[in-house]
Amino acid sequence: MNTPKSPNPFAATGAYGAPGYSYAAPQAPAQAPPAGGGAGGFVFDVSEADFQAQVLERSLQVPVLLDCWAPWCGPCKSLGPVLEKLAEAYGGAFELAKLNTDEAPNISAALRLRSIPLVVLFVNGRPVDQFTGALPEGQIRAFLDKHLQPPGDPMEEIRAEAAQATPEDAEALLQEALQMVPGHPDATADLAERLIARDALAEATALLDTVPADARGDRDAALRKRLALLANRPAGDPKALAARIAANAKDFEARFALGAWQVFEGDWNAAFDNLLEVVLRDKAEGRPDREKARQQLIEWFTACPDAEAVSRGRRYLGMYLN
Repeated sequence: MNTPKSPNPFAATGAYGAPGYSYAAPQAPAQAPPAGGGAGGFVFDVSEADFQAQVLERSLQVPVLLDCWAPWCGPCKSLGPVLEKLAEAYGGAFELAKLNTDEAPNISAALRLRSIPLVVLFVNGRPVDQFTGALPEGQIRAFLDKHLQPPGDPMEEIRAEAAQATPEDAEALLQEALQMVPGHPDATADLAERLIARDALAEATALLDTVPADARGDRDAALRKRLALLANRPAGDPKALAARIAANAKDFEARFALGAWQVFEGDWNAAFDNLLEVVLRDKAEGRPDREKARQQLIEWFTACPDAEAVSRGRRYLGMYLN
């Protein structure tokens, strides 16, 4: 009596089929592979007995990367950990099925296996792409990204959610993000912005100090400049300064003093306008006030959180200097 061969699941695809096999398409998606494998449950072993359920039917729900290996294969031993690392890094964007080809002669025949390691990507029950050999991680990522949605960055997702949230909820979200990745420069700066907005200056300074010095960038420097400006209350009375300017548009001393108040109060456009007027109106020999205003504006540009206001200020400064 002849022993019937196991159904070849690839014959229907036209890509790996071999004579003498047939394959009936699955009628319903399979259940997810049992948890407990490597890489957060996204890696599991597969055999000829469960290949149809674990690879073909499972790939109707999520792409399945089939790693064809053997215990005696040196390159397989180096490739396997890289694939497992990527399965974890992609966080469920695909699952990794590991097939010992020494124990799966029928599937090896269906794959027309000539050399290993062979890696085949299954999507919607069909093989869509493959590669052979122990490729570097970067090349494997490129292979995957042709077919998969690249994994999202959880920190960026939280930051994006915080940007749309109420101030209170935004702070909570950013604090949650910083519990995940303490000292994350961008999330730290986002939260520091929120703290500055509600005048929690000491808290914002302490938060910025949690970022390692070698990880701080231009945004950190800008926030520290804002904190320094806000920590020093300007002298004079803003109303009296405004009255002086109304009486004499070339009262540059009053314009510098009122501009400092406007920065302190967060009215950056008004502060820029006051010093731009100095740049425009100073006709004295050597134009000392004009140069002083130019330098002050450049300093304020680096501290201002309003990109539109900075762009406008730089544009007018360039016009007035020419």
